[in-house]
Amino acid sequence: MMFSEILPSLPIAELEARSAAATARDVERVLARGAAESLDDFAALISAAAAPYLEHMARISQALTQRNFGRTIHLFAPIYLSNECVNICKYCGFSRNNIIPRLTISMEQLLHEVGMLHRQGFRSLLIVAGEHPKYVSNGYVQEAIRRCLPLMPSISIELGPAKIEQYIPMVEAGAEGIVVYQESYHLATYAQMHTAGPKKNFAFRLDTPERAYKAGMRRLGISALYGLYNWRYEAIAVAAHARHLQRECWKAELAVGLTRMRPAAGGFSPRPEHIMSDRQTVQLMCAFRMMFPRVDMSVTTREAPALRDGMVLTGATHMSAGASTEPGGYSNFDERNWRPKTPQPGEQFHVADERGPAEIAAMIRSKGYEPVWKDFDRSFVSRDGEALAS
Repeated sequence: MMFSEILPSLPIAELEARSAAATARDVERVLARGAAESLDDFAALISAAAAPYLEHMARISQALTQRNFGRTIHLFAPIYLSNECVNICKYCGFSRNNIIPRLTISMEQLLHEVGMLHRQGFRSLLIVAGEHPKYVSNGYVQEAIRRCLPLMPSISIELGPAKIEQYIPMVEAGAEGIVVYQESYHLATYAQMHTAGPKKNFAFRLDTPERAYKAGMRRLGISALYGLYNWRYEAIAVAAHARHLQRECWKAELAVGLTRMRPAAGGFSPRPEHIMSDRQTVQLMCAFRMMFPRVDMSVTTREAPALRDGMVLTGATHMSAGASTEPGGYSNFDERNWRPKTPQPGEQFHVADERGPAEIAAMIRSKGYEPVWKDFDRSFVSRDGEALAS
């Protein structure tokens, strides 16, 4: 069964209520075991009762991360193909009712910017675009993947959800991973936030990772957008989704994002009771690590420098660096200090960590960790896409 068929029967609201009622004894029981074995355990770890135990949780999370991933942080860069979008989403800078400069970059500009990122050291690329049917129908995305592959051996995509048969050509072109944020797992909130366009289809979006896996994708990234609804409800739903994907898509690597709201065109502001603080974000990371010791955790430039620096030590495995969220944005960067020369009015959201790739790599080394620029090559897989035996 697909996760959209399972989610309605899961007691997410009940688990959220148990989290609200959790006691110090509930938390200590999980900490004594050093692992979360159930969604009940996970709910206890993200509870207010667990907040005083954050340092203890961080030590466990650090040890689990080092045991399973070593002292490494994998670096990647997003590149935006377009900010054209047919959806109306209240929180997104690309929402079709926002008055921003709309642009779809040419293949020549794409290759120019990928060359810039390659010179900065990147070998892992996340291709991003607003949701528009023309990207899939005219072969633009496949061509972009093929043209980028010589410089970026690891390519993932973050586009509007597609059907299995639409993902297959992208996999054949060289894409190996997909990132799709459900935004909100709370159905009423999802409907309220997505008022027009194909993104209104909650179930179709929810099942995207499984369709992509069936098409041959070997990396699956999921997250909520924390700030749209109660963060503990969303986190429990993400954990349930991750457990499902581990069972159904067991050949794929799974990544969980820690993604919070950022300022964007349209001026949407989260309700105060839905905001996840910095300490709660770290608490959530530790809870995810204790529940999923071998799952990647991704932290983007949405987060401020001080928080990202600390996350190197508490459970992060993947980080973006020096990101632009505007199509064609890197062409406006000064390659020497890796900063935009002028403001970027067509961005999806404004980044919080504006440090360049070299600065991020130096920060990671200062923590006793090693920045990893490349961890995949097409030669690692056979012609049918299966991983070669070690």
